[in-house]
Amino acid sequence: MRKKQFRIFSLLFVLGSFAYAQTTGHVKDSDGFPEADVEVKIKGTDKAAFTDENGDFNIDAKIGDILIIKGKEITVTSENLGDLSTQLNPKSENIDLGTAVVTGYSTQRKEEVTAAVSVVNAKDLMDAKSPNITNLLQGKVAGLRITSSSGQPGSTASLRLRGKTSISAGTDALWVVDGVIYHGTPNINPNDVETISVLKDAAATAQYGSRGANGVVVVTTKRARGNGLVINADYSTSYNRFNPGKFEVMNGSELYNLFQNMKGAPKLPDALATTNYDWVKNGTKTGIVQDANLSINSNSESTKLFSSIGYYNEEGTVKGYEYERLSARINLDQKLSDRLTFKPKLNATYTTRDSRQHDLYSMYMNMPWDNPFLPNGKPVNPRVDEENKVIDKWYGRDYSNYYYDLQTNYSKSENFDIQANMDFSWKISNSLTFESTNNVQYYTTTSVGYTDPNSISGMASDPKGSIYQSSDKRVIRSFNQMLRYNRKFGLHSLAGYAAYEYNDYMYQSIDGTRRGILPGSEILNNGALTISANGTKNDYAFQAGLAQVNYGYDNRYNFQASYRLDGSSRFGKNNRYASFYAFSAGWNINNEAFLKDSKVISNLKLRASYGVVGNAGGNDGNYYRQYSLYGLSGQYDGNPAVTQGQYNNPNVTWEQTKDANIGLEIGLLNRINMTLDVYDKNTDKLLHFVTFPNTSGWSGYWDNVGKVNNKGIEFSISADILPRSSEVQWNVSFNIAKNKNVVKDLYNDTTINADGIAEGSLKRVAEGYDIDTWYMRKWAGVDPSNGKPLWEKVDATTGEITKVSNYNQATLQFIGNTTPDFNGGFASSVSYKGFTLSADFVYSKGGLAYNIGRSLFDSDGAYPYYNQMRMQSGWKRWTAADPENATHPELIFNNTSNSNKISSRYLEDASFLRMRSVRLGYNFDQKDIERIGLKGLGLYISGDNLWTATKYTGADIEAVISGDRTNNYPNPKRFTFGVNLTF
Repeated sequence: MRKKQFRIFSLLFVLGSFAYAQTTGHVKDSDGFPEADVEVKIKGTDKAAFTDENGDFNIDAKIGDILIIKGKEITVTSENLGDLSTQLNPKSENIDLGTAVVTGYSTQRKEEVTAAVSVVNAKDLMDAKSPNITNLLQGKVAGLRITSSSGQPGSTASLRLRGKTSISAGTDALWVVDGVIYHGTPNINPNDVETISVLKDAAATAQYGSRGANGVVVVTTKRARGNGLVINADYSTSYNRFNPGKFEVMNGSELYNLFQNMKGAPKLPDALATTNYDWVKNGTKTGIVQDANLSINSNSESTKLFSSIGYYNEEGTVKGYEYERLSARINLDQKLSDRLTFKPKLNATYTTRDSRQHDLYSMYMNMPWDNPFLPNGKPVNPRVDEENKVIDKWYGRDYSNYYYDLQTNYSKSENFDIQANMDFSWKISNSLTFESTNNVQYYTTTSVGYTDPNSISGMASDPKGSIYQSSDKRVIRSFNQMLRYNRKFGLHSLAGYAAYEYNDYMYQSIDGTRRGILPGSEILNNGALTISANGTKNDYAFQAGLAQVNYGYDNRYNFQASYRLDGSSRFGKNNRYASFYAFSAGWNINNEAFLKDSKVISNLKLRASYGVVGNAGGNDGNYYRQYSLYGLSGQYDGNPAVTQGQYNNPNVTWEQTKDANIGLEIGLLNRINMTLDVYDKNTDKLLHFVTFPNTSGWSGYWDNVGKVNNKGIEFSISADILPRSSEVQWNVSFNIAKNKNVVKDLYNDTTINADGIAEGSLKRVAEGYDIDTWYMRKWAGVDPSNGKPLWEKVDATTGEITKVSNYNQATLQFIGNTTPDFNGGFASSVSYKGFTLSADFVYSKGGLAYNIGRSLFDSDGAYPYYNQMRMQSGWKRWTAADPENATHPELIFNNTSNSNKISSRYLEDASFLRMRSVRLGYNFDQKDIERIGLKGLGLYISGDNLWTATKYTGADIEAVISGDRTNNYPNPKRFTFGVNLTF
């Protein structure tokens, strides 16, 4: 709970008499920020009022009354009538003003919240460095599983909340920014974020109806605070280092010895034993990151303006990668009258991404015996120089030298993203307000890929070289018109809203590829042969009517009911509309008479909720009948022709999740806060694309095919170890979550193949199993008698298991899943005077990740001219001299035993513990810096991803959530130095 000191000033009494009068006032915290939802009560009576979003309140009082504001008493007297100005001592009056919880459409005091909601503020977000806000949430919220699947500059993290609820309709949480539903992950500057609220249960997400089944992440950006003009500048420089994890390939000597022990391998020149070129070391570098941000905060009686501009540039740790972002934001609150406020917002982001068309495989595969440079320093073209005897021999299988292609080949994209709001609020009366939110989002991106005809990859195509260009545009319009009510009647409080919302979405794209280009030609028309020319356009719309009612009694009992009628143009006329709803209740037990005076229990709340939320599908298309045109390579009788595609299903409908949640919140000694949540989510009518036989002429259709259940428990705790009066402040926090996923039903008891990553599907969805269950042959080790690989064969009738050395005879089986047993994060922060030292950790226990990279680099000789992994601790190769307890089959040149094919051999424990960040900061005392014209000065250093403990043998354990792990760009180790100035 947010702890703040506060001062109360400007209590203006309108009527100068000893009778009752309308008393108005304003409440601010010690930083000068207005405090909303603070209770102002007349002592000895039931009369009370609450401050509004600007910190203002009014209450009927008379001279002699005592106003109680969070335990502090202010007496109304004739002497201060009309001009009372009182400031409480910030050092002696450390008062808890509570926390306002933003849930998208509404803001509630923390004690009024009856839903499962977690709030992360800006200070806690910025302990690590990232251009993307998703990465910064990692480890902060119980039940929110975030993994950074790639360390490539500008990449985003994967996010899943409380398990996977869908097969094919998308599992990403819905993002809402300043009350507006966002398409995908918002591309906003993390420095502009004030708070992030994660809505977990139906009581919180039902207000988003058909798009709330996977949870909702609500982002609130910064607005003007305090008085007058405040300017803040922040600049940091980071140094990123390549982080290979446990994945290391052999040097020249190690690979030479491997060939010496490889059955059937050709004899190699002895000189190779001392020949070594480190492709990984020379293909990586220290990437420099620059992050500069400037914000202006201006606040007057009628105008509140927050504006910011930011610049971020990150060089990749792999040569040839770069990301750049320029962002700007304006949030304005203009009070046009006492009742009408105009609230326009504008956010614009421009980003560029550059890559040189190569990945880590290019570095790992290359042989250490191949030198990529000639004696004159020029890069080698293996395909040409070996034929012309410029080089003796190139050992790498693919004749690849990315240094040569780095000179010319590239891929780059430019993105422009702008969101504009024209919002206003009209205070009809003290209890009734009309709010209008009107937003347009415009996003455009252009991409180009150039492959020079003289490059190695360009020479491999016919005709040589290629140029690719694409252009995408997305326009989203969102309108919400809301009537909001809020009033208190003695011990009773009643609040709620009714609204109409409309969103429409339009997307179109074009792209083309041509081959046979001249060197340096970067224009599509200059290609001799058209390979592809494509265009797409689709649009859809949502509209909804929604309402919510909140009732509270005496700050003890709170009830909430939500309803939303959603309509989507994606569905056919039979099921275009659906209803979603939720009910919840909360009991603030600590406010009961038997606990109100307790010095130990500072908070004790029991809450429960039940509701139904939906999922309309994550694909941008619709569920209607669709046709396509034959491509350039498939013309019909020399002419373009229409082909049948998706068949329509007028009865397909929304996925629905019935969600029950029970939560308990405990606060002890105003220093320890704990939250426990237990949930049960049943999702039915799972959307899936059902394929037709090829003879039908149609590809298939969308249908509702099954049910899945997610049950789980979440626990979080934060504690101030030392009293707040201590010079040393020490806070620790910890969260843990466990989710159990089971498919309850599938249409006709069938199974569904999930997307695979190699020679087919690696997963299968089946009743009774986790929705992310691996399905493959089960590895049975190595036959000690001959060194051959073994797999399990299961008798379909008896269930008897035997071991076979023929891969094709082995039985496909369900083998574990990607879901961890539990996961979470923990943190510690220690402050002394101006110094603050903090550290954050994330962890995950259990689950299996498929390390497909081993099928190439730990292949038992199947790919002899790809460099190979170093043997890990606990691994042992079979040899005739030492055949027992081998983990690896016999090493054979061009091995055809299929030992490196898909099987549980490459399934690895995905458990890990990672030091996400450590940071040391110092804030100078204001008295020491006032003489140089500063209000604040802070310095900080930090490190990200400095240490990881895991058994995983790949480059980076933070795989994509599905667990299909390849040797993609690993997350770098990062060292940051920064300064923060306030004027």
